[in-house]
Amino acid sequence: MQSINLGNKESGKIWHRKPSPATRDGIIVNIIHNTSDYLPKVLRFLNVAFDSSGDSLIAGDHQGNIYVFDLYGNRFNLVQRTSQACTALAFNLHRKSEFLVALADYSIKCFDTVTKQLVSWMRGHESSVFSISVHASGRYAITTSSDTAQLWDLDTFQRKRKLNILQSVGIQKVFFLPLTNTILSCFKDNSIFAWECDTLVCKYQLPAPPESSSILYKVFAVTRDGQILAAGGKSNHLHLWCLEAKQVFRIIQMPTKVRAIRHLEFLPDSFDAGSNQVLGVLCQDGIMRFVNIQTCKLLFEIGSLDEGISSSAISPHGRYIASIMENGSLNIYSVQTLTKEINKPPPPLVKVIEDLPKRKVNSGDLKMKVTSGRVQRPAKSRENKIQARILKQDLTGNFENKKNEFSDGLNKKRLQILLKGYGEYPMKYRMFIWRSLLQLPENHTAFSNLIDKGIHVAFLNLQKKYPIKSRKLLRVLQRTLSALAHWSSIFSDTPYLPLLAFPFVKLFQNNQLICFEVVATLIINWCQHWFEYFPNPPINILSMIENVLAFHDKELLQHFITHDITSQLYAWPLLETVFSEVLTREEWLKLFDNVFSNHPSFLLMTVVAYNICSRAPLLNCNLKDDFEYFFHHRNNLDISAVIREVYRLMDTTPTDIHPDSMLDVFVALTKGQYPVFNQYPKFIVDRQTQERERIRIRDDELDYLRERQAVEDMQAELDQQRVEDEAWYQKQEPLRKAEETRRETPLQEEEMMIQQRQKLAAVKRELKVKEVHLQDAARRRLLQLQQEQREMELRRLDDEIERKVRMRDRDIVATAKDLDVRRLELGSQKSLHEKNLTRNQEAIAKEMREDADANKRKVDLEDHMFHRPIGTDQTQNQNTQKLIEENLAKAEQACLNTDWRIQALHKQRCNDLHRNECYQEVAKLLRKNRKKEMEVLNAVMEGEAKKWEEAEEQDFHLKSEKKAAAPSDASRRWFLENEIHAQHPCHRVPRCQDEWVASGRLPRTSQLKDISEMESLTQISLNQRKTHWDTMEWDLTERVRNLRQRLATQARNRCQTPHLLAT
Repeated sequence: MQSINLGNKESGKIWHRKPSPATRDGIIVNIIHNTSDYLPKVLRFLNVAFDSSGDSLIAGDHQGNIYVFDLYGNRFNLVQRTSQACTALAFNLHRKSEFLVALADYSIKCFDTVTKQLVSWMRGHESSVFSISVHASGRYAITTSSDTAQLWDLDTFQRKRKLNILQSVGIQKVFFLPLTNTILSCFKDNSIFAWECDTLVCKYQLPAPPESSSILYKVFAVTRDGQILAAGGKSNHLHLWCLEAKQVFRIIQMPTKVRAIRHLEFLPDSFDAGSNQVLGVLCQDGIMRFVNIQTCKLLFEIGSLDEGISSSAISPHGRYIASIMENGSLNIYSVQTLTKEINKPPPPLVKVIEDLPKRKVNSGDLKMKVTSGRVQRPAKSRENKIQARILKQDLTGNFENKKNEFSDGLNKKRLQILLKGYGEYPMKYRMFIWRSLLQLPENHTAFSNLIDKGIHVAFLNLQKKYPIKSRKLLRVLQRTLSALAHWSSIFSDTPYLPLLAFPFVKLFQNNQLICFEVVATLIINWCQHWFEYFPNPPINILSMIENVLAFHDKELLQHFITHDITSQLYAWPLLETVFSEVLTREEWLKLFDNVFSNHPSFLLMTVVAYNICSRAPLLNCNLKDDFEYFFHHRNNLDISAVIREVYRLMDTTPTDIHPDSMLDVFVALTKGQYPVFNQYPKFIVDRQTQERERIRIRDDELDYLRERQAVEDMQAELDQQRVEDEAWYQKQEPLRKAEETRRETPLQEEEMMIQQRQKLAAVKRELKVKEVHLQDAARRRLLQLQQEQREMELRRLDDEIERKVRMRDRDIVATAKDLDVRRLELGSQKSLHEKNLTRNQEAIAKEMREDADANKRKVDLEDHMFHRPIGTDQTQNQNTQKLIEENLAKAEQACLNTDWRIQALHKQRCNDLHRNECYQEVAKLLRKNRKKEMEVLNAVMEGEAKKWEEAEEQDFHLKSEKKAAAPSDASRRWFLENEIHAQHPCHRVPRCQDEWVASGRLPRTSQLKDISEMESLTQISLNQRKTHWDTMEWDLTERVRNLRQRLATQARNRCQTPHLLAT
């Protein structure tokens, strides 16, 4: 096992000698990355991924260094430094040089391995991305984190869709099914959904796993054909799902020491058509076990308990396994070496029993031929001759079997029979059969020595003459041709060697050793005598072909001669390209199945057969360009017919012109070292070599002279430069001294400045201390000033309070005087009003007395005349009515007094609510009080006006009643007069007069009584009003006095509060 430490190298070789992995572990190379510091530190690899070809892989460590390892070209390169750990990698994009890397900051970046530039930067995840799945076309990618999965378009690097889920569910993995357009999403609750990539429509959902073996799925793997899904988790059970039937078809139980499964991946095989049968299972113990899912057998395992595996990746073609170990290193395994014991060919069916070397055959011995079929019966002793003949034939057959038997168990005769029956070998086993037919020795050491010599100078500019698109193919062709040139010097001057080797290089580009040995075997056996006329085409070989063509088709040969077409035109192009220009890949493989299975003359006969089978179009060609085009391009020709024609020519060609009589039989390459190849005119090659050496020497001399002249010119320039430098140094010397002087001067000045700065700092400190003292004194002075100002403010406030108290007292005295004056004014107004009211009342009372007297006399007379019986009741009713009126008046007066008390109480409460107002509102309150007094007076006046209106209304009502009572009085008088005349007819008139007089007197008396009563009532009302007004005036004065006292108290309290705060 080889090991390499990357160190600080950005590129180099992966291995320095051809790797030969051991069968027990299969490790090709162990890659570690340590820093080259004094104390080296291991940089652990975290992720690894293969490209689509399987020959290159990409790996990233925890510091963000990303390396590309070319296993075919044996090179590694540092392509990027991301400065942060990578969490996932993908290297199978449709642009082969690009790769995706998920970083620890939750972003995904795309880099180019060739330009080492950033292609795109994709953001959108809010947690670490642990999986990147790329579509089979390489144009879409799915990145998965624990909370979401996002689908990206890798042409535009834009996000197409985003899968959001509940936080309680969580995502295990979302990935593309290989070679399909289906996305599989697996969640932590064991639910698995399949989605259409284009429309994102759910195609189906897998049912829940069986309860008998229910596990929480953690890891998944799918076969290349997308038919089988393997799932595992924290258990030693593996569930195999058939995605077509959507059910679990098999449960595999791993060994009991397996408790959990960390990673699953199928091992691809080139011959299983995508239905992979081998599954790699990475367990918790760090060992990756490979099992066959059909037979459930453990095939092989990698890793160990001491050197466990943390993650692994398998190349798409199944040749390599890249595993990141638990110690941070990277191991590359060879699958071919690990499966060497498994893929051994079956033992041969035919077994030969050999006789003892010194034993004589007796006639009585029994003979038996052992075959794979039926067993022959022993012959009787009397048939000695027949049995001896059979024994002889058997011995001959055994000798031929030994000759045709290969070391790997195949038999050439049987292969030829199989080839004639089917026309070609099976594609699956073709390479294996070719290696057996050609008996390749696989000399790894000898080939490594040839490769280590590097690229031959003759093929350094091969790409200019043969511009091949594939760089890998060009590199393999260049190495193969260089190895041939190092093996024999003639191949460095053979112009058609690239054309001869190219089809084999293209076929065996993944195994350079086999490619080289196949080409070398072809040159030794099927290219015999090709180099005898070097550098010209092999005239002797072309003559053999022409002789055979002349024997089998003279007409075609004559047609060639007629149009001046030589064998160098109709035979040599086919030979130097080994038919690769005129046949397709399948036709070419079919042809060389037959070429490698027959005598070396078969290739020459193929040239003749190709011409004979193409005679019809060739006979129609008349121009040389047409012939050249025909033998350098593909033609509509049945290769099976050509092969049948070759076999016919091999059987019918006479011995004297048959090529097999002039060509040697097949000779395989020797084991260990390759044979010496010198079947060419050595003097010509040496001459050309000498000529090239002479030209090289001449060129070297010219180069030497040019270099010498350049050196002399450079020496002259150096001398001149030295003189100039010396002069410049001389000029610089005083400048240097001056510079030193100038440098010393600033240093001295700087030292003085430092001293001055120190003195200045000391002065600043003293000033600072003084400033602090001054600030302290100023602060104390300011505090004293503030205290004095506060004392002055307090004194001012005391003076202001005293002034306001004096002003208040003056205002109280003035208000009291105003109230006295107002009281006198009210008294005079009251007296005047009482006088006027008395005067008016007397006039009204006089009128009312007169009316009342007249009415009373009238009523008394009528009552006396008609209502005498009910007089007493009326009198009582009138008394009752008067009593009720008096009581009503008293109740009205009580209501008025109550209302006044209520109003007074309400005002008192309002005054209590406003006692917290400022002293400045005293004047406003006084104005409000005066306004209220005016309102009271106005109310009194309005009441008086209303009373006058009521009196006028009553007077009007009285007059209307009088008017209404006049007709009734007249009718009543008429009725009484009639009654009187009816009772006393003789004394009618005098009595009437007497009654009229009586009736005229009685009402007058009643009127006077009513007037006296009204006067008494009026006097009582006036007295009540006077008492009411006196009470109101006294209450108003008392409230104003209390209000002023409260305001003064509040002002005094307000003035005392700042004083207390200041002290």
